[in-house]
Amino acid sequence: MDIFLQQLVNGIVLGAIYALVALGYTMVYGILGLINFAHGEVVMIGALAALTAVQLLMGSGVALPGPLIAALGLLFALPVCMALGYAIERAAYRPLRAAPRLAALITAIGVSILLQNAAMLVWGRQYHSFPALLPATPHTLAGATVSDLQIFIVALAAAIMAGLIALVHRTRLGRAMRATAQNPEVAGLMGVNINTVISLTFVIGSALAAVAGIMVAAYYGIAHYFMGFMLGLKAFTAAVLGGIGNLAGAMLGGLLLGVIESLGAGYIGPLTGGFLGSHYQDVFAFVVLILVLVFRPAGLLGERVAERS
Repeated sequence: MDIFLQQLVNGIVLGAIYALVALGYTMVYGILGLINFAHGEVVMIGALAALTAVQLLMGSGVALPGPLIAALGLLFALPVCMALGYAIERAAYRPLRAAPRLAALITAIGVSILLQNAAMLVWGRQYHSFPALLPATPHTLAGATVSDLQIFIVALAAAIMAGLIALVHRTRLGRAMRATAQNPEVAGLMGVNINTVISLTFVIGSALAAVAGIMVAAYYGIAHYFMGFMLGLKAFTAAVLGGIGNLAGAMLGGLLLGVIESLGAGYIGPLTGGFLGSHYQDVFAFVVLILVLVFRPAGLLGERVAERS
């Protein structure tokens, strides 16, 4: 039971991160019908940008508390990722908005590879250690150990998700985003600036990616140029699981995928007699993706709708 509870806690933390990244996928898909496969690399850029700021602050000789350094690192990563998201939409996707979907998909993969190589040139191939900036005080809860960092990740992710839901459903920008997602042509005729709405969608999604990037780097203690690839695939799986294009579905899919992956990593060894270890946990994400695509392509909360022309 202790193993189950511990893995459940780990899964919730991991699922919160997946949900944040999945929201970036689902927002773009909901408006453009485009899978932005470069989104995982935006997460990576956010983590490395935050790490650069953290290293500069720690090497400046000014004694600052760890949480403040982490907050300043995030404040540096946010505008970097937001500007990157805007540039990706403006330079790579907007010219292809009327092109066949395959062209946009290939472009997204190309942008992903481009960002990986750019990050490798700037930060190198090596793994970078991310300093422990938050207290590591353990707390025991029903036999499971929970750290301050895990509590902070889940609380911050929940607050951001709640804020995003409020933005989409209770603000003028949110109404414009929902109108654009439903019918861009009619929304444009009603006075909605479609280009601005789409650009802001990319900017908001990239801001979520920056937060997720520093969460991942702080949680695992490392950051590197290739960290966004697998994370992006898993977040895409979470978005598909919940129902891509559905904000609540992305959150649910992220949490479910995180729990499934953590429980699988905890029990795969005993269940296979030690033949498979916890390092096979990535398998579960892709098994889930295959099962969803076969049995429920629209996702848990998605609706079967006609494909856009």
